[in-house]
Amino acid sequence: MGIQLNPFRPTAGADPPQLVGRAGLLDEFEYGLRIRSGAPGLLTIFTGARGVGKTVMLGEAEDAARQAGWAVVSETATRGFLGRIGEAMRPFLEELGAGPTARRITGLGLGGFSVHTELPPEQQAGWRQLGEQLLKLLDTQGTGLAITLDEIHGADRDELAQLAASVQHFIRAGLPVALVFAGLPAAVSDLLDEGVATFLRRADRIDLHAAAIDEVEASYQAVFVSAPYPIDAGLLRTAAEATGGYPFLIQLVGYHLWQVAESTDRPLTADDVKVAVAAARRRNTRMVIGAALASTSPKDMEFLRAMAEDDGPSRTSDIGQRLGDARNTVGNYRARLIDAGLIEPAGHGLVDFAIPGLREHLRN
Repeated sequence: MGIQLNPFRPTAGADPPQLVGRAGLLDEFEYGLRIRSGAPGLLTIFTGARGVGKTVMLGEAEDAARQAGWAVVSETATRGFLGRIGEAMRPFLEELGAGPTARRITGLGLGGFSVHTELPPEQQAGWRQLGEQLLKLLDTQGTGLAITLDEIHGADRDELAQLAASVQHFIRAGLPVALVFAGLPAAVSDLLDEGVATFLRRADRIDLHAAAIDEVEASYQAVFVSAPYPIDAGLLRTAAEATGGYPFLIQLVGYHLWQVAESTDRPLTADDVKVAVAAARRRNTRMVIGAALASTSPKDMEFLRAMAEDDGPSRTSDIGQRLGDARNTVGNYRARLIDAGLIEPAGHGLVDFAIPGLREHLRN
């Protein structure tokens, strides 16, 4: 029997070897798949900071739906997503023997990466009619359609309103449809409060947080049993603590720890763990922190650096004094950075960093 390959996959949305700290979160959704129409769990929002595992949870929901025999359409809420969802429905219609027989691709919409098609006039139907036709056919099969939509905080408001109105119509008609989407917490709240998609306020909102360190340690113990060499339990605890319980860092630290274990050809030492943790943090800085800071303004960066002077949550009044800015100006920066998913409210008058390692990155 050969040595097991590195089981960790630290890339966006990849399935981890174990789903840590997420037990039971999809119970209502899976129950709804059995009921098939009108169950509250079939309308779910996952929110949380970058790297906390929102996309992974969408993937788990998709897997659960497929196992239940449902058709699944997975999209990201960039411009044109509604058209892409419609195009993704067509193969299911064709598989069920109800799709158009004379459809042909006429061009590519580069802005939204959507496929435009031309149908015979008698078969041209709106998005809602297309969905309704598919859902009725799936209903006769005892299944349904699950749509997942990632990064909803960046969605075009008109498209989102159309999607919400159509899904609401399907639910009222007793058709088996599920909608699961994900986005940054504050931005999702603002989106729903705008009234663009009031119906979506009824969704079961699940705020994802860091996993408990004990759960991370237990997961590492279960996975590293198959490592090239046994790893001391104390070292696994050190590695677990370095993740802060954040799913993406759990993957990164596990990945680099396994990689070091493969290369050393001996039992790991405390220094080996330090090497793995340092490599994980560097990659987290490049992949998560760097991307998150890419669109921040110089003033935003000043605000963040002022926050980084504190070892824990910062008082907005203290930040204002450090920056020498008026209260309303500080409030504007605060709101913008919360929307961007860089910071989060931490109590009355307090804010804290929402991304693990961001404080240390700014200090360095």
